[in-house]
Amino acid sequence: MEALVTSSMTSFYYSFSLLPREIRQAITTLYAFCRTVDQIVDSPPQAYSADIALRREQLHWWRRQIEAIYGEGTIAPLVRPLALVVERFGIPKQYLLTLLDGVERDLVQRRYSTFDELKDYCYSVAGVVGLMSIHVFGYRYDESQEYAINLGYALQLTNIIRDVKEDKDRGYIYLPLDEMERFHYTEADLMAETYNDRFIELMRFQTRRARTYYNRARAALHPDERATLYPAEIMDAIYYRLLEKIELGNFDVFRRRFRVRAPHKLWLATKIWLYAKLLSRRR
Repeated sequence: MEALVTSSMTSFYYSFSLLPREIRQAITTLYAFCRTVDQIVDSPPQAYSADIALRREQLHWWRRQIEAIYGEGTIAPLVRPLALVVERFGIPKQYLLTLLDGVERDLVQRRYSTFDELKDYCYSVAGVVGLMSIHVFGYRYDESQEYAINLGYALQLTNIIRDVKEDKDRGYIYLPLDEMERFHYTEADLMAETYNDRFIELMRFQTRRARTYYNRARAALHPDERATLYPAEIMDAIYYRLLEKIELGNFDVFRRRFRVRAPHKLWLATKIWLYAKLLSRRR
């Protein structure tokens, strides 16, 4: 499962690679589960309708396996590493089931009328991932749960901003429809990849909201947790830099694929890790 993460050299890899071995293996296993269930529904639009029943059954298989992990059935060999992580770190069952609810939502919903509706989706596919992660990293303060949830919102909103083109090519619009209407930017405009002042202002509005959630997360992070939750801070730093690059690029997401380059990710990860090590020595 670790190869699934390291081969793609994602931001998650830079966040996890500096962890102690046991924690790194556990979080990699957890992340592999998240990727696996997400990829069940992540497909090109032409393949979507033909096998929706199959995809739903695959998700239901995982739902049955999660019930088995918590003592209600037989665990498949594929799932045993996840079961060990769940038992070792006390991850609540509802977090895993909520993640499945979120990815299954993509089988039936391709538009979001309001931000409140989108926020509920973001909690299911990102907030609970943060909550599961802090169980593995270790946390002591209740505020850290708010930190994980708000950082999940921030990261997911950053992904939505970056992936406007890729999502619409797959048939999805995650920008709230009422906000598109407020900025007089239509669904037809988006499908035609119309890049104009209305689109830029719409995206600027989305960026301000994402930045608000980064700030809420940082405000909720207890100073004593920084020595153990540094992988989340690395994710924060990398994705916040990505958001800055998109903004500096004037939100030209139809023609450019914005990314943070590997040396910059490595520099951010190393800087935050060294600071965490310094904090741990002072405790």
